[in-house]
Amino acid sequence: QVQLVESGGDLVQPGGSLRLSCAVSGSIFRITAMGWYRQAPEKQRELVATITGAGITNYADSVKGRFTLSRDNAKNTMYLQMDSLKPEDTAVYYCQTAALVVGVPGGPRDYWGQGTQVTVSS
Repeated sequence: QVQLVESGGDLVQPGGSLRLSCAVSGSIFRITAMGWYRQAPEKQRELVATITGAGITNYADSVKGRFTLSRDNAKNTMYLQMDSLKPEDTAVYYCQTAALVVGVPGGPRDYWGQGTQVTVSS
């Protein structure tokens, strides 16, 4: 019903930059919110940043000032610009959306992508 495809993960040196993308497709009536989460080895998945339909963003303290989240509502696509990357940013990054789906009753449901690997290392 809903597919999320992430791209942009790569190996980058400390201090470098990456831009992640998440494209949402399917029988979507409306996306209410989108976000990025990450999971490092042997750690729990954690929130990186979220953005509402109105464009209000929220960031984890660990990425404030370094990461920028944006979305293109017309394309149902979300972007995460990551600058000044640190080794501790190494993780699998997951795209998440809360969406109302055509033919699915009730409120918004959460959907997840498969993840994209970001490795920050010299």
